Amino acid sequence: MKIAVTYENGNVFQHFGHTRQFKLYQAENGGVTASQVVDTQGQGHGALAGFLQAQGVNVLICGGIGGGARQALAQAGIVLYAGAQGSADQAVESLLKGTLPMNTDVTCAHHDHEEGHDCGSHGEGHSCGHNCQG
Repeated sequence: MKIAVTYENGNVFQHFGHTRQFKLYQAENGGVTASQVVDTQGQGHGALAGFLQAQGVNVLICGGIGGGARQALAQAGIVLYAGAQGSADQAVESLLKGTLPMNTDVTCAHHDHEEGHDCGSHGEGHSCGHNCQG
């Protein structure tokens, strides 16, 4: 199984469509056999599902994610675990132990912010106080 995690400085990056890197893990028999960090090469939102599919990814772990990206991942056959926080390695370990929750309600709801608010303008690691998850 190949697992991708939205990645920044060792942690799960909180906005799928703006991630600059994924950490990819190869897992067999309940353990990680290899991992590497890959750059998204400037691709965003819709293109990322195709990027992950081309990498052979079966499972994605991320923070917040929008509805269009969810649909693209589903069409690509990639299982989604959204709402993860903290260490990327720990999230993968929890997935392999069967203890990582599959939260289908976590979204990047930046389309619901007040007029003029744009989550993408915050930059990396922001905490805007809105439900955009990064």
